[in-house]
Amino acid sequence: MSMVDVTSKPEIFREATATGTIKLKAETVRLIKKGKIAKGDPLYTAKIAGILAAKNTSALIPLCHPLPLTNVEIETKILDETTVQVTSTVKTKAQTGVEMEALVAVAISLLAIWDMVKQYEKDARGQYPHTFIENICVVKKVKEGVSSERKRKKTQG
Repeated sequence: MSMVDVTSKPEIFREATATGTIKLKAETVRLIKKGKIAKGDPLYTAKIAGILAAKNTSALIPLCHPLPLTNVEIETKILDETTVQVTSTVKTKAQTGVEMEALVAVAISLLAIWDMVKQYEKDARGQYPHTFIENICVVKKVKEGVSSERKRKKTQG
């Protein structure tokens, strides 16, 4: 077992966007909107957690390369009365892609939301019958190398 050898690959611009959702009780989403969550703002906390997670992906996934991230953006959005969406976009100039960083950022952001609201989500037995993290996936990947740059310059002039 070993990491993939990327020694001979050139450093190029890479970007990945991932998304996922968390289903909550409607009352919990109302509390989020009103700023009434006892621990603080779960959407703001999710953004910080996602950025930290992306930066630490190689420490969490055993064979993942540590990458010099140049930007991490986390967007949180209440989609409807029971759904919060998190989207992460991660950028680098490196020898390998940032899909894992984008996925980890979304997963940890969603878990941070769960942690912030868990007291409102528990039922009488302490279970979470209405709380689900769903649909975490990569929705966009960009890889721009020398050939992409040449194509862009040709079409521009």
